[in-house]
Amino acid sequence: MQKSFLIIGLCAGLAAATGCKKSFLERNPLDSYTNSVLWNSANDAQTALNGCYSTWGKSNNGYFSAFADCATDNAFDQFPWENWLNLSAGIATPTNTGYSKWNFKCIQTCNWFLDNVGKTKMDATLKARFIAEARFLRAYEYFTISQLYGAVPLVLHNLTPDSANLVKQTPKADVVTFILSELAAIAPDLPVGYSGGDIGRITRGAAIALKARIELFNEKYADCITDCQQLMTAPFTYDRYPSYVDLFRQPYAGNPEVILDVQYKAGDNPFQWTRNLTINSLGGYCSEVPTQSLVDAYETTDGKTIDDPASIYDPAQPYQNRDPRLTATVFYPGARYSSSLGYGMYYDPLSSSPQTVDHWGNNNCSPSGYAERKMTPVIGDFPADLNNCGLNVILIRYAEIKLMDAEAKIESNHIDASVYADIDFVRGRPDVHMPPVDQTKYNDQASLRTLIRRERRVELALEGLRWYDIQRWKIGQQVMNGQVMGSLQGTVSQATGAVTLTPGTAIKVGAPRVFDPAKNYLWPIPQTEIDLNKNLDQNPKY
Repeated sequence: MQKSFLIIGLCAGLAAATGCKKSFLERNPLDSYTNSVLWNSANDAQTALNGCYSTWGKSNNGYFSAFADCATDNAFDQFPWENWLNLSAGIATPTNTGYSKWNFKCIQTCNWFLDNVGKTKMDATLKARFIAEARFLRAYEYFTISQLYGAVPLVLHNLTPDSANLVKQTPKADVVTFILSELAAIAPDLPVGYSGGDIGRITRGAAIALKARIELFNEKYADCITDCQQLMTAPFTYDRYPSYVDLFRQPYAGNPEVILDVQYKAGDNPFQWTRNLTINSLGGYCSEVPTQSLVDAYETTDGKTIDDPASIYDPAQPYQNRDPRLTATVFYPGARYSSSLGYGMYYDPLSSSPQTVDHWGNNNCSPSGYAERKMTPVIGDFPADLNNCGLNVILIRYAEIKLMDAEAKIESNHIDASVYADIDFVRGRPDVHMPPVDQTKYNDQASLRTLIRRERRVELALEGLRWYDIQRWKIGQQVMNGQVMGSLQGTVSQATGAVTLTPGTAIKVGAPRVFDPAKNYLWPIPQTEIDLNKNLDQNPKY
């Protein structure tokens, strides 16, 4: 059930914020008049808390999760005004950052809530839960910005404008320590689940799952394993959703795999980026397009990589006999997508005689020949208005927990049957049904590390996590340098979907990328923020 609590404002006072020059803290979410009439009841406190959710969700984390792979080797965004090109190309600067996540609006709103909710006369248990929810939202924001920027100001209370422009950065390690302590402290005050109108709020499982992710990213492997194991046992009942295809589409009320998501509601708080993800023949713009590199990462159905001479991979028919997650994630040439909407039965970005509506060289068509399928609505139930879609965006799901548990054990070199069981659990989803891991081939830390990294890439493709993996594995020079490539050119038969590809005609996508490991593992802090606060230090080499 999709709820509208995310869009409930902080009440009229939010719009009455002071008009002083803003800094990164987006100060003064409410004026004194509004503050004086709030905090009289539990309903007041919930209205204010809903404002925290509103600044946390909507385009902030929903958009970022849906599009962040454009800054990686998984995807490419062709439109400069969507601000991913500079980051992916390695040419972002403090004055031309491209997309920026240096936004403290949610943190400041949560600080305002936490500074004031104590005065509310209400049930103590409910108040503790509200406080825990706000602390989680703040912790999640600090997780994101510290991953992207490193040292950031750690501000835990509302500040005056003058004070806000004097704050200094806190080392990333200290920010991580704070986040982990927050998540551990608030978990007991959060329920395992909700019912009715509260479905979609922060749960205990979300706090533990985010904690496990941060522990993995910071090489705290033993703690990560402990938290992952906790999520696999009572009172938690998370499980694998049976359909990978439907996992990312509506409706999925009661989906046991979803641990944390940003919820949207058509006509009320819509996810407005569906059109950007969708192919042109269905009314979309193909903003985020998969790369050949991502397509090549999927194994064949016999569990072998495409560069394995013993695999069943056929370079003349590269989309046949592949991991079913490829078909669920990517529109590739010849992919069947419609039988009744009048657009043809097979996706065709290649044929030129006549040239198709989805042709890779046309406006609003994929420049790689590949398009995103994962987070688009069900083809037979497309919304009339693609900008008014109720699609939810998943931020953490149970498959990631299984993969984190396996990776933490591999990195600890504590490899046992549970490592293979975790990976096989993800690979063995009923509509994926990839073969179990070949334990004769993947039998030591090095080989299993290669496997788990590939498994993370294909299972979590286009979900906004790839950049973090590139960053923490320090593989930027390997995967983010050089020319981005797309499909081979050729033709697609609309009668059968048969693909004929011409060797040596791979589409070149955009300009070659560059990656400086001394610089590009962090994003540049916007120069406008440093101009406001001279205590901020720019990241190295920017």
